[in-house]
Amino acid sequence: MKETHDRIKELRMQLHLSQEYVANYLGLSRTSFTQLENGNRKVTADDLKKLSTLFGVSADMILNGNELSTPATIFARSFDNLNETDQAEIMNLIRFKEQIKAKRNQNGLSTGSKTV
Repeated sequence: MKETHDRIKELRMQLHLSQEYVANYLGLSRTSFTQLENGNRKVTADDLKKLSTLFGVSADMILNGNELSTPATIFARSFDNLNETDQAEIMNLIRFKEQIKAKRNQNGLSTGSKTV
């Protein structure tokens, strides 16, 4: 079973984030973050909260590996961090995409087809 520090490293690498970037995000030196990733430093509650936000997963996922966030969950967390203007733009984009999908369905195109 993976340890917390292994999951942190795995999530960081999946998102193609450097140790330096994550260390700065957490307010740590790169050396301190490297120790955290190697299991030589404990994860604080503040670190956990920030990592959860940065990685778009729950704290439980980081600590125990119990949850895999779906794209919808990641979207919802990110959406909450936007201001009202940005949220309105995203909602307009969603409505636009729904209209395109409806037109495709009316024209008999498959809902799962992708146009290149």
